[in-house]
Amino acid sequence: MKVYQLRALQIVPVTKSKAWEFLSNPKNLKVITPSSMGFHILSGADRPMYPGQIIEYKVKPFPFSSVRWVTEITHVVENDYFVDEQRFGPYVFWHHKHFLRETLNGTVMEDVVDYKLPFGILGRLAHSFLIKKQLKHIFKYREEKLIQLFGQVQETKNALELKRI
Repeated sequence: MKVYQLRALQIVPVTKSKAWEFLSNPKNLKVITPSSMGFHILSGADRPMYPGQIIEYKVKPFPFSSVRWVTEITHVVENDYFVDEQRFGPYVFWHHKHFLRETLNGTVMEDVVDYKLPFGILGRLAHSFLIKKQLKHIFKYREEKLIQLFGQVQETKNALELKRI
């Protein structure tokens, strides 16, 4: 059983509470997801985030192929972190932690995603040439979109040190 991990780190030049306000609103996930993913929230995003919240999406991981994805918000510590876990969807396992940490330069957003693919050896092969690349593209898109929305931290010694974590 192969469990993969993706880590993403970004600094945005806003307060932690401002970053939290945006990231903890489930409706904003569509804003930071590439349109090529055909992302659409079907239910569950009508309230602010809370533990136990079930959110159902429709996504197109591949052209001409859409899938329903159901996640549960399992942990929420306001202004610090939240965790979403897949209940049904394209992965065998999906556990996504979102951490926020305030610094002098703004807010560090750190994502840690642990995931497992279906289909055994075929899933591992697909990860090598497709899935890993697709996930990196999604997180790169999110980074660029957040820069458009909030701006970019000026390159300082502190920011560079944080990026090496």
